[in-house]
Order: sequence, then structure tokens, then C-alpha cells
Amino acid sequence: MLFIVTVVNYIDRSALGVAAPLLQESLLIDSVKLGLVFSAFNWAYTIFNIPGGWLLDRFGAKRVYGIGLLLWSAFTMYQGFVSTIVALFILRFLVGLCEAPSFPGNSRLTTMWFPQDERGRAVSIYNSAQYFGLALFTPVMAWISERFGYEYVFYLAGGLGIIIAILWFIFIHEPSKHPYVNQAEIDYINAGGGLTDADSKKVKVKWSHIKLLLTNRQLIGIYIGQYALNTIVWFFLTWFPSYLVKEKGMSLIQTGFAASVPYLGAFVGGILGGILSDLLLKRGKSLAVARKVPIVIGFLLSSTIVLANFTQNHFLVIMVMGIAFFAKGMAGLTWSLVGDMAPKELIGLSAGIFNTIGNTAGIVTPIVVGYIIAQTNSYSGALTFVGAVLLVGALSYIFIVNNPQRIELPKER
Repeated sequence: MLFIVTVVNYIDRSALGVAAPLLQESLLIDSVKLGLVFSAFNWAYTIFNIPGGWLLDRFGAKRVYGIGLLLWSAFTMYQGFVSTIVALFILRFLVGLCEAPSFPGNSRLTTMWFPQDERGRAVSIYNSAQYFGLALFTPVMAWISERFGYEYVFYLAGGLGIIIAILWFIFIHEPSKHPYVNQAEIDYINAGGGLTDADSKKVKVKWSHIKLLLTNRQLIGIYIGQYALNTIVWFFLTWFPSYLVKEKGMSLIQTGFAASVPYLGAFVGGILGGILSDLLLKRGKSLAVARKVPIVIGFLLSSTIVLANFTQNHFLVIMVMGIAFFAKGMAGLTWSLVGDMAPKELIGLSAGIFNTIGNTAGIVTPIVVGYIIAQTNSYSGALTFVGAVLLVGALSYIFIVNNPQRIELPKER
């Protein structure tokens, strides 16, 4: 279910990017204004990640995540009816608000359901779902946009999410409440470092807790890394289709199929990163080595996106993008460290802070790229910007994230 819901999550996030080439002409939006609309999602997503994480800790993932899924899907569908840039901005903002608990919810559920030496694979599966969905549906959405009109992209994406929301409430349970779980499975998960009883570990959040989460060296390192990683994500989710059409001269249909290649690469890279990490753990390597090796390799290899500046050949451009996003998939293992390091009582809040800081890149990147394009009439500077930020992420994991381990809250006196 986490895999399926994350597919829907990213279809809804990317729908505007796929529709953008035709929508921009229809609504007469220039590059700077389009960049602002692209950023609307992340203004809300970033602001509400921490409250969303607190709600997950307070009311549980099934209820909070499920309601969010239902609402963000409805707001995605409504984007097909808008005729003004203001209405489009507002609806994108509401989609971001309702999606805010999604990845903290994924992290919370995998921490509850999986022992530590299986969690890397579990995280890689739900994290790679975003790319599987984009690879599968981007060509479909591009075809629908060209054949029927960009509005139908939003109708399809939103309608699919509403159906999945109904299935969520039927099938998702936390371990202690699942009708088919036995005590042996609960004991197995707990013995391996899982937290099946996380729902019972409720504490009143204090400012001292938030200060701890914001000042811990290891957490600061993964916050910087997540910001860097989301820079390439949001370039792909917003400007990449327009880049292929306007910079590389592809048709909209060609763009749909070409854009699916990097997403497939990220899907494979994400799965391999999780498998490699869990394999290193089972062979006795430390948590630091098992998690950081795939992540650092991913960051360094992703920065090769700048090589696309040196060719107009469509095959080479897509090959460079495919390699860069394959590596991004490997680096996406960053989410497993949230479950490994967060205080047991504050998994949702910790993930919310992590995702809040990381997704400020979703605000900055679309605006910066739009400004670079407006000033230079080229995407070369945009790719250089993305590549440089990815190198900063690699350096953060090499020099700041030292020895990741579970953080304990100070005992109350």
C-alpha cells in the first residue's frame, strides 16, 4: 500500500509539470510566473510537514495519512477546472498542505513494521515507487494532454487518488491493531529494532525536544543532504518536461517517453540502494557504513547531470539524465536514517522536520531555475546549479554525518 500510495502521490505532484507546456500557452504564463506556481506546492508542503508529523504521532498514520490522501486527490482533480493563475496557485498550495504527512507517515509505518536489517529495502521500495509511477504514467499523461487537453491530466491523477484512498482505509493497520498479526511477528519486529508499539509512546512535545532535533549534529547533516537531494527531484518534477521541449527540441509525446527513462533509472537505483544497505548490515558492517555508502555514491553520480550541457544528441541527453536519476534513487536511502535515528516517541515529528528542511528546495529550485532561464534564455546554468547543490549533499554525508544512532530523549526529572 505504501508503494501504491507513493505512486499516486508523485503522479499528483508531477501532473502540473506534464501539463505545463500547453497550460503555459493557454493561461499566458511566463517562465517566472510558472516557477512561482510550481513552488506553491512546496510552500504548503514545507510549512505543514512539522504539524503533519505531530498529527501522525498524536492520531496515528492510518487516519491522518488517509484523510490527507483523499483531500490532496480532490484538489488535484479541481486543477483541471481553473482558468486563472491565482486559482492554480491556491489549489497547488492545498495539494502540498494535504500531502505534508505522507513521507513522515511512510517513515513511521516502516519503522513500526520492519526490523532494522529489513528497513533499508522497505524504504527503498516505497521511495522508488515515486519513480515507477512517473515512468509509467508520464507518457500516459503526456498523451492525454496532447490528445484530449491538459485538463484531463488533472482529472485522471485526482480520480485515481480518490479510489486509492478508499482502499487505504480498508487495508492499512498499525501492527498492534492488525487483524492477522500474531505475537511471534510482533516479537520478531521488536527484536530487530522495529517499534511496533510506537503508538503507545506518546509524549507531550516540548521546545527542548524540538531544539534537540534541530541541533543534533547527525540530524543536521541529513537535513542538508535532503535539501540537496530534493533539488534534483524538483527540477525533474517541474522544469524537466519544458527543458526537453524548449531546450532540446522534442515533441510533447517524445518528451513523455523520454522523461520516463530517468524515472525508471531512479526506480532501479532506489531498490538496489536498499538491497546493498541491508546486505552490508547483515554482513556486519556498521550502520554508518551500510547507509552512507549508497547515499554518498548516489550524490556524487547524480551531480553528473551537468554533462547534458555538452550535447544536443537526444539519446545522450536522456542517458545522462537516466544515470543522474538512477544515482538519485540510490541516495534516496536517506529516509531510512530517519527511522534509524529518530527518538522512539517522536518519529513523526522527526520525519516532519527532516522533510520540512529538505523540501525548502521545492520552493527555491523552481524559482531559481525560472529566474536563470529568464535571464539567460538557456537551461545550462540551471543544470550547473543543480549539480553544485548535489555535491554539497555528498560533502555533508562525508564530513557531518558521522555515526548515526538512535537519539534518546532526556529523562524527565
